[in-house]
Amino acid sequence: MNASTRTFPITPLLPELRAALDAHARLVLEAPPGAGKTTQVPLALLDATWLAGQKIVMLEPRRIAARAAAQFMAQQLGEQVGQTVGYRIRFESKVGAATRIEVVTEGILTRLIQRDPELNGIGAIVFDEFHERHLAGDLGAALALDVQATLRPELRLLVMSATLDGERIAAWLQAPRLTSPGRSFPVRIEHPPARTQESVEHHLARVARQALQENEGDVLAFLPGRREIARAQMLLAETVAHVQSVDVVALHGELSLAEQQAALDPAMPGTRRIVLATNVAESSITLPGIRAVIDAGLAREPRFDPNSGFTRLETVTISQASADQRAGRAGRVAAGTAYRLWPQSRRLEPARGAEIAQAELSALALELAAWGIAAGSSADLPWLDPPPAGALAQARELLTSLAALSADGRITTLGRQMLELGATPRLAAAALRAPVEWRALIADLLALMEARSPLRGMHARSDDFRVRVAALHAWRDRRGTAPGGDVDRGALAAIEQASKGWRRRLDVRTAASGMPDSHVVGDLLLHAFPDRIARRDDNNPSRYALANGRGARLHENTALLGEPWLVALNLRFEARDSLILAAAPLDPRVLERDCATQFARERTLRWNDERAAAEAFDERRFGAIVLERRSVPVRPEDALPAMLAAVRTKGLGVLPWSAHAQRLRARMQALRAWMPELGLPDISEAALLASLDDWLAPYLGGKHRLDALGAEELSQALATLFDYEQRRLLDAQAPESLTVPSGQQRRLEYAEGEPPVLAVKLQELFGLADTPRIGGGRIPVTLHLLSPAGRPIQVTQDLKGFWERTYPQVRKELKGRYPRHPWPDDPWTATPTHRAKPRGS
Repeated sequence: MNASTRTFPITPLLPELRAALDAHARLVLEAPPGAGKTTQVPLALLDATWLAGQKIVMLEPRRIAARAAAQFMAQQLGEQVGQTVGYRIRFESKVGAATRIEVVTEGILTRLIQRDPELNGIGAIVFDEFHERHLAGDLGAALALDVQATLRPELRLLVMSATLDGERIAAWLQAPRLTSPGRSFPVRIEHPPARTQESVEHHLARVARQALQENEGDVLAFLPGRREIARAQMLLAETVAHVQSVDVVALHGELSLAEQQAALDPAMPGTRRIVLATNVAESSITLPGIRAVIDAGLAREPRFDPNSGFTRLETVTISQASADQRAGRAGRVAAGTAYRLWPQSRRLEPARGAEIAQAELSALALELAAWGIAAGSSADLPWLDPPPAGALAQARELLTSLAALSADGRITTLGRQMLELGATPRLAAAALRAPVEWRALIADLLALMEARSPLRGMHARSDDFRVRVAALHAWRDRRGTAPGGDVDRGALAAIEQASKGWRRRLDVRTAASGMPDSHVVGDLLLHAFPDRIARRDDNNPSRYALANGRGARLHENTALLGEPWLVALNLRFEARDSLILAAAPLDPRVLERDCATQFARERTLRWNDERAAAEAFDERRFGAIVLERRSVPVRPEDALPAMLAAVRTKGLGVLPWSAHAQRLRARMQALRAWMPELGLPDISEAALLASLDDWLAPYLGGKHRLDALGAEELSQALATLFDYEQRRLLDAQAPESLTVPSGQQRRLEYAEGEPPVLAVKLQELFGLADTPRIGGGRIPVTLHLLSPAGRPIQVTQDLKGFWERTYPQVRKELKGRYPRHPWPDDPWTATPTHRAKPRGS
């Protein structure tokens, strides 16, 4: 075979790269966009002695890039795709017996490794564009490293990227690094400002006209998603329609193969193009003729919220690495311009975060179980970034409810079948549990669930998922000529292609047609979303209780009002009740039949806030949905945990604290803070709530209500936290009161973080020279000195200074006001008293 003699920036590095892989089983290659790494490296390795006629598998994160790379390499060899170079992507394969280089998408690689861990016939795996850090790519790399370490030490692993942290990747792989120069021309960066309240699409359309005027060649514009691309396409069609030599084309992952290829092909002679693309155009694929780039600085990425259990697509700001890579597209063939639609002062994150840190992990958890890594297993994989433990545990819970994992976390037969099908675990569970007569319909449902809604116009906001099914079937039954403007025919064509792929996998020969019975769609999809089964609130027909314990609501213009049971397919998480965006009614009899194990009858306890008492019920439930409830007597052994749970939830303030008990706790806290060497127990709120079983539970035994606990009992419960010696120290070093010189006991008031306060009449302290101290002599008491009428005179911690400097003035001012009380010239030697002078004295 003779490859093309065309040279690329990476060409001079290829001998060194081959030598590095001769000497090492792992290698990291850093090469900027346009260097030619994607198409030149695999061809350069075909004759390597270590390959010995085996295959090279190259991983591409995107289907567009996988097809384009295979086609370009085949052209260089003067062959058709499927000969020496082929590709495999979802629902599409072009490989043959002579294929030596297979370009595959990330999920395909995982299937290859799972089916044949020894990877027989494969000599090298190349991970292209690894910086994108897709979940499946991280998993594939970890599995490949595990295979290399345990079964195939001679297997070569090559990680390539234009913008990765090469040093970190090399340390992870324990591999050498090579760096290739790129071929790029200067790119001028502009930041054209947006106008007041101007949308991204209007801003981009205005800058696109500027780019056409200021630059030759074509324009590549980056937008976050299909919706923004469609709006920008309409705006540009209106504003450049008079320029007949300008075509506006879209490029995103939901287009058909022909539409994607049209965007990748060069423009017709004499014609310029504006290509509106998502981040699929950021790397791996070559768009000829681009001289200007317009970058909205946004991307749409999935974000999983473990608290809600929902994944939602969020529009996020791109990283600096992505911005640089996008801008570099303008300098591939000549000097160009990159127009960034954000302020120059904005600072971007250096690199894109790993998807594994923010994605729903049920597919990953199922793959790990198939690899033999069950929950709690000591075995693990050599991750670059390990999956978050909380999200992984939640994923395993979901898989257990789908019967994909056993109770001990091991993969079941159904779980293995789900992996082989290749759908997400939820949808695979529904597909594999569907009756044979509904397999054609389930293929449609899988395709529709994975795509954006094809509805437009008045139907676009319909929350009834059955409307999408009806639209697909009407379009299919009319052979793609569905009337009206309420559907996106291009979207329906793409959904139909996906449905054909699912029908092949499910061994279905005939497509579904017509409108199925009202409950069939929900009855099939309930197996995918058992946690999102929803039952209508008897008191509010727009509100539903979900099986996962959360609430949900219908929007104002719902088409589902009145449906007693739904399966919620898409929700927008909100703090109180999530908004149902798409759902389908279901037959509760099917739920009883197919999900019998998820129904339960149990005795439950509930705390009644109004009565401050425990209540017991006999309940029949589906998940967290209560189907039946009747009140039953509360058993003493049931009441105690309910009361303790109420205290933990509401805090210690719900207990009947007397003033004495509050002072006791304040004294205990103060002494612990003042004398830490004593090692006294922690009685902070958090510590007391954590130890309720130890100190409070014995005093609640036999009670059903918290208000049955007496204040004195609560004080006794608190006192049990200190042993005899600690209580003796408490009374000595943080006493409840002090005996003042008048012979009277006066109470000390304690407050957290403050010295104790002693409020006392001035005459009771005559003869006392210094401020009293407690806490082992460390803590001076704050004296609130009072007049004979109990009004404040002075606050001090320096009694001696008060007698010397302030008392003479106080004596002068108050002697006339309180003549019946002693006001001696010398308070040091005067007799203390809490009484007035006798009459006549």
